[in-house]
Amino acid sequence: MFTDRFRSMLVASSLIALAGPALAHTTLETQQAPVNSTYKAVLRVGHGCDGAPTLKLRVRVPEGVIAVKPMPKSGWTMETVKGTYDQPYDYHGTPTTEGVKEIIWTGKLLDEHYDEFVFRAFLTDHLKPDTTLYFPTVQECGGGKADRWIEIPAEGKKVDDYRYPAPGLKLLPAKAETH
Repeated sequence: MFTDRFRSMLVASSLIALAGPALAHTTLETQQAPVNSTYKAVLRVGHGCDGAPTLKLRVRVPEGVIAVKPMPKSGWTMETVKGTYDQPYDYHGTPTTEGVKEIIWTGKLLDEHYDEFVFRAFLTDHLKPDTTLYFPTVQECGGGKADRWIEIPAEGKKVDDYRYPAPGLKLLPAKAETH
């Protein structure tokens, strides 16, 4: 009996080993938030590109996400690319027509290490609840390698159908205001 059980476990673990390691994704720590609220994005980077260290991380900010404030990171330089929004947004009573459209962190993260990159933003009420908002991210690595986490699922597809899915945030209905 012990031998049969041991054999079954050995066969199961062999099949798992043959399947190979799952491709780790660049993801958001908190993967849902209500519209018309402030959201703290923590972008998790779990590896480099095929063994090469990460040297730069570029995050595109989608339309409808405003008042972006990235967190400086010790040992990394940070820059933002600003631009005009497709439409004006109301940010706490102030019309807002431009802001951060891309965040770029430059530094070095070895392939065997993990790190997080943080920014805060306001999710406007122009965003549609019960949908997923994507933050396309490009991870540039040594040796000219890159992982482009930019794939956005087409209608009827899921994130798991893609090799390099963009980090996604499920949008929830706005919370009722209380004063």
